[in-house]
Amino acid sequence: MTTAAVAFSGGLDTSYLVAELAEAGHRVLAITVDTGGWTAAGREALAAQAAKLGAAEHVLVEGREALYDENISWLIRGNVLRGGVYPLCVGVERVVQARLFGQAAAERGATLLVHGSTGAGNDQVRFDVTLRTLAPEAEVRAPIREGGLTREYTAAWLAERGLAPLQTDARYSINTGLWGTTSGGAETHDAWLAPTAASFPTTISPEAAPQEGVELVIGFDQGLPVTLDGESVEGWRAVQRLGEVGAAHGVGRAVHLGDTILGIKGRVAFEAPAAAILLPAHRELEKLVLTGPQRFWKDHLGELYGQLLHEARALDPLARDIEAFLESSQRRVCGDVRLRLRQGLVAVTGVRSPFSMMDVQSASYGESSELWTGEQAAGFSRIHGTAQFLAARAGQCG
Repeated sequence: MTTAAVAFSGGLDTSYLVAELAEAGHRVLAITVDTGGWTAAGREALAAQAAKLGAAEHVLVEGREALYDENISWLIRGNVLRGGVYPLCVGVERVVQARLFGQAAAERGATLLVHGSTGAGNDQVRFDVTLRTLAPEAEVRAPIREGGLTREYTAAWLAERGLAPLQTDARYSINTGLWGTTSGGAETHDAWLAPTAASFPTTISPEAAPQEGVELVIGFDQGLPVTLDGESVEGWRAVQRLGEVGAAHGVGRAVHLGDTILGIKGRVAFEAPAAAILLPAHRELEKLVLTGPQRFWKDHLGELYGQLLHEARALDPLARDIEAFLESSQRRVCGDVRLRLRQGLVAVTGVRSPFSMMDVQSASYGESSELWTGEQAAGFSRIHGTAQFLAARAGQCG
């Protein structure tokens, strides 16, 4: 009897896969890598769902710390926003999920690794590439993709057997993780349609959020959050805490339209309250302590790093090279950032650091400086504009 491991979320497609493989005579392991979004009750429901579907065993793998250390911490240090909007949310979790899924499957003797990706999205590439790299000896299958199965078909197949997924609305595909929640389906398939409340299941609407808002102070050490309002909280727990605070004030809701790995356009609604708080706070602290050229190259390399993660190349040696640069750039990114959250908005209201370049510059912007005289400033201005002065004097072609 073949032991098949299914990357199990409890949703429609993976519920179908567990039940179908069990019905076909396989010994099925339903393996869930928890990268955030699961409550204690939710984990119990997952185990019960796996047993109901016919799985021989449900395996829950803790993945939040690995996700933070391997991906999210670099996204924070790199200020990564794909298309200037999307903090990558659930997509960055797939490589960690695939790695830990493959590891748990191998430990239990599974030779068939199954994931529920379709043939249109990015996740199929992320699972395939990661598993091929880390578990080249295993057989990897994606039956939903291979059979071109629709959500309507898998829902009907389960219903015929008296089964149903934990998520019952087949119109939406919702993925919740530590860094945020994404929602696809229905109105996200049309770039003109605005998302509805159903696309934002984990945050309160900005209109319903408390009018008085809330003020936060986040402490950073070497580019990463280490305190919240003076209380020590680090790693994935800091992200989780900020996500809860942000969700209660309606921050982090948006829609991203961009290019998929396969080259087509994709659109997704997302909620990322922790990212909506941490990234502007971190960026403002960097403005205070880094030089202009440092920030310029950090922006470029951060964007490239986000592209590598998005396109399933997180294991490429180039990613390690960029991480080395990012780590070096963060040595002085230490200090406190004060923010105000109010009905969906995030505003940075103050920043301080023992490495502040503003505190040691001996100058009042636009007024005076102890670092140079007015005559020296005039000479600098004359020389600084020389190239464009000569270009204008030479004239233009055409």
